[in-house]
Amino acid sequence: MAFDLVFCGTPQFAVPTLRKVVETFNARLVVTQPDRPKGRGLEVVASPVKQAAEKLGLPIYQPEKIKQNEELRAKLEAVHPKAIIVVGYGRIIPPWMLQLPEYGNINLHASLLPKYRGAAPIQWAIASGETVTGVTTMRIDEGLDTGDILLQKEMAIPSEDTAETLSPKLAVMGADLIIETLRGLQAGALRPQKQDNARTTPAPVLKKEDGRIDFGRSAREICNRLRGFQPWPGAFTSFRGRGLNITAVKTASEQVPQGELLVRNGQLFVGCGNDSAIEVLELQPEGKRRMSARNFVHGYRPQIGERFGE
Repeated sequence: MAFDLVFCGTPQFAVPTLRKVVETFNARLVVTQPDRPKGRGLEVVASPVKQAAEKLGLPIYQPEKIKQNEELRAKLEAVHPKAIIVVGYGRIIPPWMLQLPEYGNINLHASLLPKYRGAAPIQWAIASGETVTGVTTMRIDEGLDTGDILLQKEMAIPSEDTAETLSPKLAVMGADLIIETLRGLQAGALRPQKQDNARTTPAPVLKKEDGRIDFGRSAREICNRLRGFQPWPGAFTSFRGRGLNITAVKTASEQVPQGELLVRNGQLFVGCGNDSAIEVLELQPEGKRRMSARNFVHGYRPQIGERFGE
């Protein structure tokens, strides 16, 4: 039997869950962040969740703040939801809201908690070299991703996946897990599990500086961080005093001093930590379009002893 709920979410990652929830339950209200300026033209754009909710014909509310928002409180109390679903909403849920629904505020988190608590779990899992990740449903408490675990499901991380390509897969898996969780709560079949805080791994908000390549890291670490930090902040360094984005690499067996460049048969290699090396496949010099390493070598003619990062 379907029951009433409220959905809180903002990014594209939350859209599959919203759609799935609407198929199965009565979504009485969608709460999402206000429209924001975006892109070079700073055009005001609605969140992906708002756009999806409009197509589904759902009531939408976009408060700037929620902690002491009496209007929001009145709206939620009028709905009297059995559960509030929270997926990437981007606001800390206040205590009054946590206490409102019978089943609690149910969050979909894109990691196997307690690993990768924080705002960027997909990015940090890949950047850290994980080969398996997953999704977790949990009952939100007053901490940051510290609530009791309801259900989890694992997914392998293919070696070619980036944060950009893995996120939609986890979103679809998570949508199914939310439905399974709600049905389990409805049937009284779930036993919430406390998180093991000793196994916590942080996944903080990404900063621009996280994308700066440290050639003291091993080649494998550099490759993983490039995959994890897509589409932002990416992976960047400098060459001849100008910025340089590196957009595709792979590990290599060449012996190259750390940070130095090696050109061989039109291929471009860079020495990394632990006596390792990467082959640069594609890059984008400041003010230029993306280009292959071969075209970069042909145009810039790197010399023996030249380095990235200086």
